[in-house]
Amino acid sequence: MVDLEELARRCKFSVDTLLELQKVYEDDLEEVVQSLKVPGRHYYFRVNTLKTTVDHITKRFEDKGLHVCRHPLIEEALYFEVEASKPIEIFEKKVMVDKFTAESVLQGAHVYAPGIKKCQGLREGDKTTVIDDQGQVVGAGIARMSENSILTLRQGLAIEVTSPLFRIPSLRETPEYEQGLVYPQSLPAISTSRILDPQPGETIVDLTCSPGGKLSHISQLTKGLARIIGVDRNETKISLARETVRRLGCNGVALISHDARYLDVDFPELSADRCLVDPPCSALGIKPKTYEYTSQSEIQALSKYQRQFLKASSRILRPNGILTYSVCTMTLQECEENVKFAVEECGLEVEKQDLMLGSTGFDTILPEGKLTQRFDPHLHDSGYFVAKFRKKG
Repeated sequence: MVDLEELARRCKFSVDTLLELQKVYEDDLEEVVQSLKVPGRHYYFRVNTLKTTVDHITKRFEDKGLHVCRHPLIEEALYFEVEASKPIEIFEKKVMVDKFTAESVLQGAHVYAPGIKKCQGLREGDKTTVIDDQGQVVGAGIARMSENSILTLRQGLAIEVTSPLFRIPSLRETPEYEQGLVYPQSLPAISTSRILDPQPGETIVDLTCSPGGKLSHISQLTKGLARIIGVDRNETKISLARETVRRLGCNGVALISHDARYLDVDFPELSADRCLVDPPCSALGIKPKTYEYTSQSEIQALSKYQRQFLKASSRILRPNGILTYSVCTMTLQECEENVKFAVEECGLEVEKQDLMLGSTGFDTILPEGKLTQRFDPHLHDSGYFVAKFRKKG
């Protein structure tokens, strides 16, 4: 039996988080937690076939000396192999960064000034070790700014990371990314839009569309010939989606700044053939994690929040319309228990998914749970859940 207190201390996870994961993984809990501490073996990205071809992108990266692999079932999904680096040298100077920055540094990203929390006595040119705010080493590099510049300017490249724990090509710094030819996206996220199976001529609503990854994929899959509506709760989020849509050259996309939980009330004329519900979640499946202190009360609150999107989307969905629900987490509350809510409270029926790349969901909460799909972090590089529904006619 796993000692949760000891595992929590050693891996810097809350006992609450471990208790929720234990409900799913039981004896595999420690393996799952250890897998969450490191990146997956593959770093996926999507080729934007609205602008280019898979062969063209493959050649461009191969010409740069970057070996690209293709997914056998999803033609637009490519990936780089993730390489582990040598042990990191510990220097006298240390720079403390926030959690998000630390998890990016683990994968080879540089440190920019806004992500730094402490850098006492740092001078330009210093060799420095990068640590997170729990004191864990995530990388090392060379200071390109002094402490005074970092704290005064709060922008710019502060630490050039030369020794990350893992090496992954910086896709967002390539011309291919800037030109909208590729989009970094996990395999489960890519598969979600495929499972939705959007068709030209349909009206498709993405209820939480920012930053626009799945939204732009839907446009790509329909070749810009569908009426696509992206909704998110504020203009900041809509701006991110708008930039993605612009850069990737997506047509037929309308963006609305609105709380999608009230779409059926505030837009009574709205009727959709398909809906994508990818709401805020506990994000326990995102890798790598330097630490994770989510509480059970937070997970419970998120589950109730997610149900509001399921209810609103079911009300704007036409009879026999399709709804795909996805979350980048693995808790029963946010996964199978929400599927049960959708079936019992929203007039939805669970549909079989034609694309199965993970494991089948649990049928202990409802029999139809075996038609859902789970991606497990220790088996499939990330934690994720997808359910597909049809609205009763």
